[in-house]
Amino acid sequence: MDEFKVSAADLKAKLKELIREGNVRRVIVRNPEGRTLLDMPLSAGLAGALLLPLWTAVGAIVALAGSFTIAVERDPGTSIRKP
Repeated sequence: MDEFKVSAADLKAKLKELIREGNVRRVIVRNPEGRTLLDMPLSAGLAGALLLPLWTAVGAIVALAGSFTIAVERDPGTSIRKP
C-alpha cells in the first residue's frame, strides 16, 4: 500500500491524479492523527457522475484538517499509467 502526505489544498488534485492512473482499487484518507476520514473502493473505468460522492466527501473533509495522508491500494500486477 502506497501512502502520500498532502495538504488540504492539494488533496483533491492528488486524488484525481491517482484515479487517472487507472490501477487504484481503494483510497483511504486519514487525518494527521491517523483517523480514517474516507475509505472509498474504486473500480476501473470509474468516471463522471459516479465520482460525485467521492468529491462531495472530499469537499467536506478538507475543512477538518490542514494535512492528510492518502493510502492507496493498487491492483496487483498492474503498472502505474501516467496520463
